[in-house]
Amino acid sequence: MSQSVEIICVGNELLIGKTLNTNAQWLAKRITILGLTTHRITVVVDNIDEISAAIKAAIQRSPSFLLTTGGLGPTFDDKTLEGIAAALGRKTEVNEEALKMVKAKYLSYAAEGRMETAELTPARVKMAKLPEGSTPLRNPVGTAPAVSIKHENVTIIALPGVPSEMKSIFDDSVAPAMKQDANGVTFFEASINSTNVMESEMSPLIDRVMQNNPYVYIKSHPKGTERVPIIEFHLSTTAKDSSAARMHVSKALIQLTELIQEKGGNVKPAKTKA
Repeated sequence: MSQSVEIICVGNELLIGKTLNTNAQWLAKRITILGLTTHRITVVVDNIDEISAAIKAAIQRSPSFLLTTGGLGPTFDDKTLEGIAAALGRKTEVNEEALKMVKAKYLSYAAEGRMETAELTPARVKMAKLPEGSTPLRNPVGTAPAVSIKHENVTIIALPGVPSEMKSIFDDSVAPAMKQDANGVTFFEASINSTNVMESEMSPLIDRVMQNNPYVYIKSHPKGTERVPIIEFHLSTTAKDSSAARMHVSKALIQLTELIQEKGGNVKPAKTKA
């Protein structure tokens, strides 16, 4: 069983449809590739009580990692760290290490001529107010540090909502810890596209292939219409050994392809990734 991860995305812009939640999709994919499993993705508004409630609920499910995105900036609606603090029963306080990170960023901006002064205004200091016991994580792209907090058996990591910042911090500071936690588990996937066979016809055949290949998960994705059926079949597995993972998927893929062809369908490869 792979280690579990939950993601909480914070932001009114996600819930009113203004911003597409690409952060959640990117994180889920990276987490899967690293050998862990995303069990839940939650989206909440910029409200301390809502953020706190979502954090508390997630902690009760004891994921190995709980990631949040958004709400770390200097504006009034950046409330993620206050929500985390409320959920954990901790105060927020100026973290000296985080303050040094923020100050260094503004000094560099001023030196580059991007702003007149590097003064640490209350809005800028706000980005260094972290829940007690937190560890700031360097933000190579932006200003606000990410934040890591250990609570019981859950590692909580608050990431910025700006995609470039989130991705950079995740790859630098989060992915190595997740890879270690995965304990060598490898993810492997492959996809094929079929035509001339309907999904309803394939449903019992998918069940048969999965019963014969219990390590492989198969998901069908209809791409066409009932009149012109086109289906993508996505096969995936995790294993301690990359060769074993590839072998499991290959075996299931061969059987599924044969069954599709027996039904009069045509098959062509879609993609293969490790």
